[in-house]
Amino acid sequence: MKSYGRLIVFTLVLIALATACKYFFGPDLDMSGFSPVIAIALFSGFIIKQKDFSFLLPLLALFVSDVVIQFLYTQDLFPYAGFYSGQWKNYLILMSATLIGWLLKGRSFSSLAIGALAAPTVFFLLSNFGVWMSATEVTYTKNFSGLLTCYAAGLPFYKNALIATVVFLPVILLSYNYMTARRTQLTLA
Repeated sequence: MKSYGRLIVFTLVLIALATACKYFFGPDLDMSGFSPVIAIALFSGFIIKQKDFSFLLPLLALFVSDVVIQFLYTQDLFPYAGFYSGQWKNYLILMSATLIGWLLKGRSFSSLAIGALAAPTVFFLLSNFGVWMSATEVTYTKNFSGLLTCYAAGLPFYKNALIATVVFLPVILLSYNYMTARRTQLTLA
């Protein structure tokens, strides 16, 4: 299979993986947030040289998984909708992981470790800040205490996103290196 064809198959596998994780882990609050999407975004920033295209893969993976979940929801086969109000903010925040990938390039173990920690942390901080800012219920008062309460409520999702990124990023990198350079190495070949 030509290199271009292998990249298309690789992209489809990443999209299917993101969709499967959302389907299997999303409804379980203990596993919600365990998804390869942040790792995919970080990986895209590492490898895609055209910066505008580097956003395409993670956004496509997230969008396709949301479309599938929305379809299943409309068929009463899934407990929550794939699309919801304010969701565009998560798409926008996901791009921060790609930006982190641009900065680090994934050529050393230390840059991989920093990226795997920084990307889900930035996503957590920005997304929960957005939840706190837009929350209208009494749970999150518009003061520092309310912000801390919002962050505390999001910690289980952060833990799952962090673990998922640490698990999926090496798998994605190893798979990509093997597919493109027939090398089994963790840093970009």
